[in-house]
Amino acid sequence: MQRIRIEQKEVEVMEIKLSAGSNAPARLIPCCMEQQPYTEHLAADLARLVRDMTDSGEFSPKFGNSQVITTTVDNPRHIILMGLGKAEEFTAEKARRIAGKAAKEARKLKCPQLDIPLAGFGTALPPRELAGALTEGGLLAAYKFDKYVSERKESSLREVTLVWAGEDVAAGVEEGKTLAEATNLARSLADEPANVLTPAQLGAEAERAGEKYGFAVTVRDEAGIRALGMEAFLTVAKASDNPPRLIVMEYRGNPDSEEVLALVGKGLTYDSGGLCLKTPQGMTGMKGDMAGAAAVIGAMAAISARKLRVNAVGVVAACENMLSGRAYKPGDIIGTMSGKTIEVLNTDAEGRITLADAVYYAVSKEKATRVVDIATLTGAAIVALGNIATAVLANDDDFFARLQQAADRAGERIWRLPHDEEYKELLKSEVADIRNTSIKGAGTITGGLFVGAFVQDKPWLHLDIAGTAWTDKEGDYHPKGATGVGVRTLYHLARML
Repeated sequence: MQRIRIEQKEVEVMEIKLSAGSNAPARLIPCCMEQQPYTEHLAADLARLVRDMTDSGEFSPKFGNSQVITTTVDNPRHIILMGLGKAEEFTAEKARRIAGKAAKEARKLKCPQLDIPLAGFGTALPPRELAGALTEGGLLAAYKFDKYVSERKESSLREVTLVWAGEDVAAGVEEGKTLAEATNLARSLADEPANVLTPAQLGAEAERAGEKYGFAVTVRDEAGIRALGMEAFLTVAKASDNPPRLIVMEYRGNPDSEEVLALVGKGLTYDSGGLCLKTPQGMTGMKGDMAGAAAVIGAMAAISARKLRVNAVGVVAACENMLSGRAYKPGDIIGTMSGKTIEVLNTDAEGRITLADAVYYAVSKEKATRVVDIATLTGAAIVALGNIATAVLANDDDFFARLQQAADRAGERIWRLPHDEEYKELLKSEVADIRNTSIKGAGTITGGLFVGAFVQDKPWLHLDIAGTAWTDKEGDYHPKGATGVGVRTLYHLARML
């Protein structure tokens, strides 16, 4: 099959730079509560104006508050006051949000450059971590998916300069650039329409990422998948005219170790629900049912680009869940690569069926010693946690503790759900080894436990990003659409192993 490269329109990418001086037409002035605002590099009259505004209460330094002062000089033509809140409560995540908000203000003002003075933050956050978080926030806020818009509005903001003359923070900036770029890669894949991003095309995009960032990619076609005995994966895929692809990405950053971290992403490039057909409203966002796969590709890009000392393998079982005379049916009993049989109660619980073969492949063929799967798996996760936190199941307390640290570092919220033995009872079948849904609630838990039944007792984490992979509300550094959730958390998890 011919592969069609996803063409990217030529756009000018915003740059993040480091400098000891400040000379941009827009300047951020960070303001902490109970501290004088940072007014270095400002003319005396402007510095006095800023202090008067904060002293009088005309501008409150409450976190997220902002106000623009337009001056009569060129540099800075605009001063953006930004409240940081209490210094002791300021975090890297708040720094990302401040950078995103400041960049958006500069765009509204049609400024080509923005200066952000690191010394003005006056918090306990280490300079390198601060610089990295500001870089992430600025670049993440710059992302937008408008490649199919004929008359696209170009952004005026081309450069953000972090003003700093202290200890070297360049490494933090470079890491921030990598993480933002990898997250925006995941966003762009999840935002692509399903008529463009087919399973074959997703494989081609993984190969492109591998060439760019330095990890090996193997893409198996239908015959190769069948040779592996991945019956469950093929059963979900068989109704579609677009054939499936098994995408395997390998990075060996620690060849002296036998430890291998497997990142397994759900790769449904479109999910109609199969014979258990979704409603029209439910189908609208199903181009993003491969957000877990996108997160894995993005994480592999970041891990490879930063040359982490870890062995990581990414696995994606990419396919479409469609309708035809070949479609699998409720009541079917299907096999798996592991040899276990599955009773199908709901063809719209298809992602876990593909993941069953994918995680088993990661352990049995790629010799994974730890497994993380990430998937837009259940609507029940949205019922439980909304669009704020990712639901997590874990069979290993230490592994989960590391994930929590990684998520905190990334500023991505997670919440661990129980996995007691009683929940496993809900998946017991009278006619097969396991059934693919529970009929007595606990949908997110049982969906995760279904996947966990195929990891062969390896330390395992399951991230259900159904509620966090997509947003219809613009945030400080999140546009509407795909969020790229999971990329930075998985990177930080790999970094600490």
